[in-house]
Amino acid sequence: MHEWMTDNGHTPHIVVDALHDVVVVPTEHVKDDKIILNISETAAHNLKLGNDAVAFRARFGGVPFDVWVPMRAVLGIYARETGQGMIFSHESTQAADNENPERAAAPSRERPHLKVVK
Repeated sequence: MHEWMTDNGHTPHIVVDALHDVVVVPTEHVKDDKIILNISETAAHNLKLGNDAVAFRARFGGVPFDVWVPMRAVLGIYARETGQGMIFSHESTQAADNENPERAAAPSRERPHLKVVK
């Protein structure tokens, strides 16, 4: 999705569950337990999109910050210009829990609620 958005001149953003236990994001920019991150090539320096995590360095309010987000904490990806993208289902989080029993044993939270804003 990131590559397709970039190739089409769009700005990819990800929605992250900031309450996830290993997410490293600037907490002062978290709202409603979520943070939206611009992962375009111009905003996310040294962007690494792996199977396990998204990592990059970005400026927040002019201050550099190293961001690290495990894929299971990514709730969705969308293009800023169109609002179109993909919201990841709760089932994908459950599948990750089945692969990692320690996470599954943790108390569950309510399912995240996202809405499209145009």
